[in-house]
Amino acid sequence: MNHELTFIQNELKKELDELRYQHTLGVMYTASAMAMCHGADLTQALTAGLLHDCAKCIPADEKIRMCKEHEIPVTDIEYANPGLLHAKLGAYLAEEKYGILDPVILDAIRYHTTGRPEMTLMDKIIYISDYMEPGRKELPNMNDVRYLAFHDIDACLYRILHDSLGYLNSTGKPLDPMTAETCQYYENKR
Repeated sequence: MNHELTFIQNELKKELDELRYQHTLGVMYTASAMAMCHGADLTQALTAGLLHDCAKCIPADEKIRMCKEHEIPVTDIEYANPGLLHAKLGAYLAEEKYGILDPVILDAIRYHTTGRPEMTLMDKIIYISDYMEPGRKELPNMNDVRYLAFHDIDACLYRILHDSLGYLNSTGKPLDPMTAETCQYYENKR
């Protein structure tokens, strides 16, 4: 791993709680394996995986304050569930605090919770890695997801989106419209 990634890793260890830090390492390594499998840039995958949750442990009211301060738009859904802001805010912090200027990395961080139509390969890798890294709770679909991640990345992405929407609808949790839009986009592609 290069010096820049080692520096970021050391900084994150100070900022994240232990469970989030271990999850972050799991995403970073899973993303690197997926990048090697699918011919994506390894450094981009390692960097985006490492920084994807860099804003996750910031308290909810602080996330909202920081977004307002830095003119990051906050939707009504995000006001109701500020945890969703960690992706947008994370992309901002990756650039401003950690000096990441690569738009591929920044977008992968920005869209790792909601997805988006026409996701880039790196967007897909970080979204999927976040869902299935080895430390994640074993869900009924996890074996299928992990198989698909290395054999049919679009089918894997759709499976996660579809299952996530079903789960959110069944619990009544707030749903970011971008997730539904992304799921519909990939359903139409099938």
